Amino acid sequence: MNKVILDVRELTTKYITRFKEDIYAVDHVSLKIEEGKSLGIAGESGCGKSTLALSLMGYYFPPLHYTGGEIIIDGRNISGMKPDDVRKSILGREIAYIPQAAMNALNPTQKIIHFIEDVIQAHDPTTTKKEIHELAKTLFESLGLPAEVLQKYPVELSGGMKQRTVIAISVILSPQVLIADEPSSALDVTSQKMVIKMLRNLMDKGYIKAMIFITHELPLLYNVTDDIMVMYAGQIVEKASSKQAVFDPLHPYSKGLMGSIIVPEEGLRGVELAAIPGVPPNLKNPPTGCRFAARCKYVRPECQVYSIPLRDIGGDRAYRCIFPEAELRELYAREAHKNE
Repeated sequence: MNKVILDVRELTTKYITRFKEDIYAVDHVSLKIEEGKSLGIAGESGCGKSTLALSLMGYYFPPLHYTGGEIIIDGRNISGMKPDDVRKSILGREIAYIPQAAMNALNPTQKIIHFIEDVIQAHDPTTTKKEIHELAKTLFESLGLPAEVLQKYPVELSGGMKQRTVIAISVILSPQVLIADEPSSALDVTSQKMVIKMLRNLMDKGYIKAMIFITHELPLLYNVTDDIMVMYAGQIVEKASSKQAVFDPLHPYSKGLMGSIIVPEEGLRGVELAAIPGVPPNLKNPPTGCRFAARCKYVRPECQVYSIPLRDIGGDRAYRCIFPEAELRELYAREAHKNE
């Protein structure tokens, strides 16, 4: 077993609305990532993926608030640290974040190199501009980005080039963990491929030790990550290897996600698309039982009564459902036979 880089235990965070309502967007989430591994987090919009990404950094701005749990990075517990301490010693150095719409993160009035100078000197004011320029040039060239990009303004770069530039800047301090929140969603297919290749290179070249890749597209994660967690209404509903999550999902929600996406992978082509009915629950007042029950075609009365824990079935695989594995598989087999 490799060294555990990120160990998250029962992390719970909430939004407090202006009406003082609590919205638990991350509800008792636990995960572990080993050195050299990548984890995918999938789910539809509003399931809590981006809030989880923000929460993992331990740096909270209202209306987001830390409620409980632990975040341990490379053996160091950052839960409850003072915001200034997190900003100075954790963000960028231990854990880095590529936000959604990262292309807009660059200052349009600054050349790329000047933006990098600001980033590095905010963490270490003693670093000289010469050292920063040499570091940036080496990093960019090793990741397949021409050094000339450093002297350009963001407006002079294509969307794909801006995205790759932001990724390079995010790892310039060699963080332990990189969180990429939908880094390829606004790009064309060619640019997506380049971004994914770049993220792989970051681990191969040792700029990061572990990665979390967030998206609503399960099949994309199959080509990027080792393991996948499926998230729904603030909770993790399934944990599996990437191959299992894509080709053999167990939870009805995971099954529904795969059935609602056009998949080019061999073995899944030609499968009839079927949208998941309904919408996720309102987390101001989440249901008592299974949060997916109102949309699940296999629902039983008891699903809507009892809180359902993750069911560990071994091999680092778990799912949150009242049905035992064998019974779920039988239900899926019957449905497949009926549709033939």
